[in-house]
Amino acid sequence: MIHTGAYNYINVLQKTANASWYRNGILANNIANVDTPNYKRKDVQFETYLMTSLSGGDSLDSNVAELDLGVLEPTTYVDESNLSYRLDGNNVDINTESSELAKNQLRYYTLLDSMSQEFNRIKSVMTRH
Repeated sequence: MIHTGAYNYINVLQKTANASWYRNGILANNIANVDTPNYKRKDVQFETYLMTSLSGGDSLDSNVAELDLGVLEPTTYVDESNLSYRLDGNNVDINTESSELAKNQLRYYTLLDSMSQEFNRIKSVMTRH
C-alpha cells in the first residue's frame, strides 16, 4: 500500500483486487471438491464490507481518504450449509461455480485495469507540470 493521499483510490482498488484474488482460490477449491461427500461450498464476503465503509459522509473522496484499509478484510463463509443438491451431502453445483469463477476473474482484471488507469492519470499530471 502506498501511504499518500494521491494514491487513496489505488489503495482501495488494490485491497479489492486482493479480495477478488482470494475469492478465486475459494471458488477453485469448491470446484476441486465437487465430488467430495458432505463438502459445503464456501464463498467470500468483501464487497458489502467495502460498500458499508464507503457509505455516508460528505463525498466519496472523503470516504476513501478516511477509510481504514487495515481493518477491511475478506471473510470466508460456508454458503447455505444446510442445503444439499445430492444424496452425499455436497452442495456444490459445477455450473454455478464455473460462472462465479468467470465473473470473479472479470472483476479481478477490471480492477487491475482500473489501477493502471489511476497510475496513468497520476503520471499524466506529473509530466504536465
